[in-house]
Amino acid sequence: MTKQLKVAVLGGGSFGTAIANIIAHNNHLTYLWMRSEEQALECKAKRENTRYLAGHPLHEQLLITADLKAAVAQADLIFVSIPSHSFRVVVQQIKPFLAPAAMVVSTAKGLEPQGFTLMSQILEQELPEHKIGVLSGPNFAKEIVQLQQTGSVIASENSALIACVQETLSSATFRVYSNGDRYGVELGGALKNIYAIICGMAAALGAGSNTQAMLLTRSLAEMGRFAQVMGADPMTFLGLAGVGDLILTCTSNLSRNYRVGYALGQGKKLEEIVANLGQVAEGVNTLRQVKQKADELGVYMPLVAGLYAVLYEQRAIADVARGLMLGEQNYDVEFLGKK
Repeated sequence: MTKQLKVAVLGGGSFGTAIANIIAHNNHLTYLWMRSEEQALECKAKRENTRYLAGHPLHEQLLITADLKAAVAQADLIFVSIPSHSFRVVVQQIKPFLAPAAMVVSTAKGLEPQGFTLMSQILEQELPEHKIGVLSGPNFAKEIVQLQQTGSVIASENSALIACVQETLSSATFRVYSNGDRYGVELGGALKNIYAIICGMAAALGAGSNTQAMLLTRSLAEMGRFAQVMGADPMTFLGLAGVGDLILTCTSNLSRNYRVGYALGQGKKLEEIVANLGQVAEGVNTLRQVKQKADELGVYMPLVAGLYAVLYEQRAIADVARGLMLGEQNYDVEFLGKK
């Protein structure tokens, strides 16, 4: 193996816990930081994250702490697995403790609530001297800790960071691919949450396989169209961080955003659903921001507009669905030559 690194994973949710466990299994000095001292002490005592990954033992060498300085000081590599609404605050808190050569990777799939800012852009703004990257892909934490075969993507402009993350995370059951389009990979992770809500809603309303196939494919078309206007490479969306993550999130009850959509399709109110979820469903926040940005840039995103109308304009789902079906009949494949 390569030399032992000190690695910090910030965030005691399901995904942060899962990747920290992989890294500890790979014999690196691994810290898992949790904001709650009570939660950290419980996880240390039980060697299990009972709140997010109950029933899955944590590696005996994984160091669990609520001391942020202890976790990140002299760390070679830091993964920030914090929800978007708290991401910037935590990054600001770690800045004084970072070693000059520390590399920082976001695993959060969302947008900052105050503006159209992706998590790696926050890293650029707050940590301009450090190499940064994004880890994203079709990755349910419960399946990772069950040692199901899983693929993810590390995206960065820096080849040394990519190599470091691949060496640190790769195992017999976790494979890490590389991509130079950091913005596209991160957009894919954020955008797919919107479509997971739509697909969950459709499933609750009894949509058949034809409908789900159409929704998935047109969702991918919208994502690529929006990404291209935003400066990303639409071809990125044909990979794991695009279509792979879209399929996973839009077809499984393990997806929080899918569960939000399913409950909406059953007639429940959004506020009640979010309150009962107990975890962050990033798609609800992302929808508002993507709708605003698409309108501003003139990007045609009928599925985004339809979901927005249901959630925030009190439009009936049946009326919106009918409008989508009777709307403009557009090209099937967006980036082929149009005759």
